[in-house]
Amino acid sequence: MHIAIFGSGAVGGYYGARLARSGERVTFIARGAHLKAIRERGLLVWSPLGDFVVRAESDSEPERIGPVDLVILAVKTYHNGEVLPRLAALCGEHTAVLTLQNGVDSVDDVANAVGAARVLAGTTYVATAIAGPGLVEQTGTHRRVLIGEAFGGRAATSSRVASLVEVLARADVQAEGFADGRVPIWEKLIYLSPFAAFTGAARKPAGFIWNDPVIRESFLAAAREVEDVARAEGIPVAHDVRDRIVEYMTVLPATTRSSLLIDLQQGKRTEVEALQGAVIRRGQARGVATPIMRTLYAVLRAASRHA
Repeated sequence: MHIAIFGSGAVGGYYGARLARSGERVTFIARGAHLKAIRERGLLVWSPLGDFVVRAESDSEPERIGPVDLVILAVKTYHNGEVLPRLAALCGEHTAVLTLQNGVDSVDDVANAVGAARVLAGTTYVATAIAGPGLVEQTGTHRRVLIGEAFGGRAATSSRVASLVEVLARADVQAEGFADGRVPIWEKLIYLSPFAAFTGAARKPAGFIWNDPVIRESFLAAAREVEDVARAEGIPVAHDVRDRIVEYMTVLPATTRSSLLIDLQQGKRTEVEALQGAVIRRGQARGVATPIMRTLYAVLRAASRHA
């Protein structure tokens, strides 16, 4: 399988490296010093599971790569305006595009660019970061990827989802297929949108949020707001989705920071529109009140560099 990794940073680079290591043909799309390092030394992964380096094809221009079997889209959502028009160059008759971006807007955005039939909805749970040009560092051992069809029939897991799960499993990725790919991306948003909002607004890691009973209560109320929006959209998220959040937050290391908090602290652009703005816009369209999330969205827009 020829796989193009569009966005070869912390997430895309990590999974692309694992896929290349397992024998898949991988082409990394990158730029600048990161691309130069990949070309000269390969892509190095530091991980508690074992360090390794892969040498694979790389380019900055998708037009030079041409059609592939699978595109994994892992750029930050605020780059979509420049990236999505370039996806077509990678698409042949049977190309699938798997989005591993944050939020729930990505599947529709990709469908508008290359057609709904190509789109696979995905989300991931992994702790990785770019430690330097050509170097991805993983902390922890989670490497979960949840995949499903974004559009069309959802009676059962599709054959292409099942095949991709097998490809990822051979690469030592904890992959799981879903009939309805909207469910895992919304269930992640129910947790991630409030988590990123509270940690970002407070400029504090997880422990400060979860160990204060007043803040914890508001955090869970915000998660309920996002869940209400999901159900209004017709997404059959699990009935115990917030109970799972409680279990997860209870064991989450107190020092854990959301990527949005990290971006704020580093003076970078944030994904506030994908993580909080999408909840507000979709809630307003469905007549669902989101007062906690709306307030935090306003605070984060004021603090975000791009707002």
